[in-house]
Amino acid sequence: MDQVQNISIQDFTYELPDAQIATYALPDRDQSRLLIWNNGEISDEQFYHLPDHLPSGSMLVFNNTRVIRARLFFHKQTGAKIEIFCLEPLAPVDYALSFSQTGNCRWKCIVGNLKKWKDEVLIQQLVIAGKQVDFCARKGREINKAYEIEFSWDNAFFTFADILEAFGNIPIPPYLHRESEEIDLTSYQTIYSKIKGSVAAPTAGLHFTDAVFESLDKKNISCEEVTLHVGAGTFQPVKSETIGGHDMHTEHFIVSLELIDRFAAFEGEIIAVGTTSVRTLESLYFIGSKVIADPKIDLLNLSVDQWDPYVDNGLNYSRRESFEALSAWLRKHCLTELSSSTQIIIVPGYRFNVISGMITNFHQPQSTLLLLIAAFLGDDWKRIYEHALKNNYRFLSYGDSNLYLK
Repeated sequence: MDQVQNISIQDFTYELPDAQIATYALPDRDQSRLLIWNNGEISDEQFYHLPDHLPSGSMLVFNNTRVIRARLFFHKQTGAKIEIFCLEPLAPVDYALSFSQTGNCRWKCIVGNLKKWKDEVLIQQLVIAGKQVDFCARKGREINKAYEIEFSWDNAFFTFADILEAFGNIPIPPYLHRESEEIDLTSYQTIYSKIKGSVAAPTAGLHFTDAVFESLDKKNISCEEVTLHVGAGTFQPVKSETIGGHDMHTEHFIVSLELIDRFAAFEGEIIAVGTTSVRTLESLYFIGSKVIADPKIDLLNLSVDQWDPYVDNGLNYSRRESFEALSAWLRKHCLTELSSSTQIIIVPGYRFNVISGMITNFHQPQSTLLLLIAAFLGDDWKRIYEHALKNNYRFLSYGDSNLYLK
């Protein structure tokens, strides 16, 4: 583990010109470019040709999370503007339950212009479907540089989801250096997004269209969905000199028992669409391994800590063994899905246990996402990024795509 934790973040940087950061999505999603790395060979394509380059009979795994309008702007009577950025629910802690509340709920939030907000209650008058609503925010305890915020509103006809839909803003990435616009409401969501909860899009999926899905079906490539709610930590740069000094953020995920059974039985290539799907799939493997090691383990311990994958415990289960054990545990406890969390950090030295390929965008220098890519590609990530920069690929969330295959 020491070798992994001593990885220097300075080895995972590159010069990214502002001109190559895509500030808007293309009008036609599947017209983006696609860089293909197949066992060391690099080629250039268009994304709509993706199905032609996937292994026959393979499985694509998508993250069906939906981005919420998580940025809320309140104005004090003095005119000061306070931004509240919702990160994750605290009470109720379940996302679906929190969104369905009709009077109040509490969230962990980042507060912008904090010095201007003392102890007063912030109030914003809203009009939703012709009805007036007073929406309030009360600041509570500090939680790791964030705050517990209690939201309340005086019209029980509306849920918290309704409030966010009417008042909130889509939280586009900070490196775009612009405010969100009407077009982002659709362009910053995948066409298959379903389960509300993310504060950032799983951007590898932004390129998919109905036409691409039709082509995948014709190629006999199966498509499955997991849910991982992407947190703001995905944009957090690594500020420590070595990766061992970085605290990886926690993200919550849900996977159905039925899908875990399909993973266990599937013998083909599993290809993750996006780093969030990679993190979910690889986390499932370690949770299954925990079940094998301790069949009496309880649900509270079925999560993945940052350094779990790097503990040498002499155990080496197959993908099938791990998923079968997890399926049996869920059945024993009469659960139809696994709802858990992961803090997994995937860096060079990590051994992939589930996936043999991934689709992803280009990532920021010195980010945990770039480290994840390097874990899969080895030093070839430098050659890929040099090729992309030289050939004017568009970078980051609204940029072009990559297909990596082993």
